[in-house]
Amino acid sequence: MAGFQQTIAEIASISGTGLHTGVDCVATFRPAETDQGIRFTRADLPDSPEIPADIEHVADISRGTTLEVDGVRVHTVEHILAAAAGLGIDNLIVELSEKEPPVMDGSARPFVEVLLKAGIVRQNAPRRTLVVDQTVSFADPDAGIDLHVLPADDFRITFMMDYGHLNQLATQFMSVYAMHEDFVERIAPARTFCLLSEVLELYEQGLAKGGSLENAVVFVDQEPTAEEMLKMRKIYNITGDISPGENGILKGQELRFENEAVRHKVLDLIGDLALLGMPIQGHVVATRSGHKSNIELVRKLRKVYGKRFKSQNGQAANAGPTFDIKSILDALPHRYPMLLIDRVLEVDPGKRVRALKNVSINEPHFQGHFPGQPVMPGVLILEAMAQAGGFLLLNEQINPATKLVYFSAIDKARFRQAVRPGDQLILEVELLRIRLSTAKMAGRAFVDGKLVAEAELMATIVDREG
Repeated sequence: MAGFQQTIAEIASISGTGLHTGVDCVATFRPAETDQGIRFTRADLPDSPEIPADIEHVADISRGTTLEVDGVRVHTVEHILAAAAGLGIDNLIVELSEKEPPVMDGSARPFVEVLLKAGIVRQNAPRRTLVVDQTVSFADPDAGIDLHVLPADDFRITFMMDYGHLNQLATQFMSVYAMHEDFVERIAPARTFCLLSEVLELYEQGLAKGGSLENAVVFVDQEPTAEEMLKMRKIYNITGDISPGENGILKGQELRFENEAVRHKVLDLIGDLALLGMPIQGHVVATRSGHKSNIELVRKLRKVYGKRFKSQNGQAANAGPTFDIKSILDALPHRYPMLLIDRVLEVDPGKRVRALKNVSINEPHFQGHFPGQPVMPGVLILEAMAQAGGFLLLNEQINPATKLVYFSAIDKARFRQAVRPGDQLILEVELLRIRLSTAKMAGRAFVDGKLVAEAELMATIVDREG
C-alpha cells in the first residue's frame, strides 16, 4: 500500500441525470494538490461551496451516500468515490453544476473511463495508508449484517449477500484480492439494482426521479398489477413491453455478470470506505451490508484509529510516543550547531517519523544568510529532514550507538515557502524502501500546516569508526 499520492493530469467532464433528484448535471474533474483528498464543489451556488468527501460530512444514507456542509448537499456520491479509490486517485476536485452527479449507466465505469482519459499522475508526496493491526467489526444481528476489517498485507474485500426469498438474487459471493488488477474490469461495470416492489415506493418518497431501465437493473420480486405497470410506464416514460423476462428481471435485461448484484455491493462499499480519507491496508469481510452499515464501519475505524488521522498535514498533534532532546542526542551523532531537530513527535517503527524544529533567530546561520531578511537556508531544511530520517533508521538498529546514517542522494527537492525565525518546522519522513543497508525516504516539511519543502532522500547505514 506504500507509494506516492496521485491526481489526474487534465480537466475532464461528464454529464447526465441525477439518479434520485432527476437534475441534469455536469461533473467536471480537476487535479488537486497533495493532501487535499477528494472534494466536491457546487458550482451552481454563490462562491462554489466545497464539501470534503469525509465521514464527518455524511448527512444521509437512506438510498445512497449524501454529504453536507453548512446546509449545502451533494447526493449519491459513492460511484464517483469508488471510481477514484479504485484507480488509486488520492486528490481530486469534483465540480458539480447541480446537487447530484449524473448516474450515467448506474455503474462506475463511465467515471473510470473519463478519469483514465484525463490521465493519472504521481505526485511528490507519500501516500498515507491506514494499516489495520487489530480487527474492527460492526454488526446488525436483526438485519443479518456483519462487517469486519482484519489485518492483511494489502487491501482486500470479501463480500457475501443473500436475498433468500428471490432465486435470481440467491447467495452471491465476490472476493477482490488485487484492486489495481480487478477494479476496472470486474467491479466498475456493475450496475445499481433494486427490487420491483421498491420502485414505486422510492418515487413516492421523492427519490429515483432520474431512474430508468437504462441505469438500473430491476429484479422482479412480486407480480406487478396492471395499475402498477401503468404507473411505471408514465413515471419512466417507458414504451414497449416491460414485463419480466425469463431471467426474473424487468424487461428481460441481460446482466453484465452472473453475480452483478454482489459486484455492485462491493462497488458501493469501496466508495463508502473512501470517506475514511485514506486507503486501507486490511481485509474487509462483509455480509449483506449496505450504505448504512458501511458508514457505521467507517465511523468505527475513525474512532479506533483516531490518533492516526489527527497527525495529517503536518499538524503537531501528539499521536504517539515522543522523544525529547536527550533521546535524540543518544541516537544521533550531531551536536550544536548542526543538530537540527528538537523533538521527535511520533515514530511508526520501520515506516515513518514526525519531528519538530523550533526556528530561532539565535541560530548562527541567520547572522550571515540574508541578515536583513533572515530565511532558513533550504539546504538546512533538507538536513533537518535527513536527521529525522536518520532517527527513524537508527531506531530500528539493535545497537544504534555503533551506527551512522550517511546521505547518499537527494532527488526531487522543492522549496515552496520561506521559513523564518519564529516558525515551527514539522518534519515528516516516510521510509519507502530499504535494501541491505541502503534506504530511500520521502520527506516533507510544514509550517502551520502548509507544505514548505519536500524531497526524496537516499541514505546508507554504516558502522561508526573508532
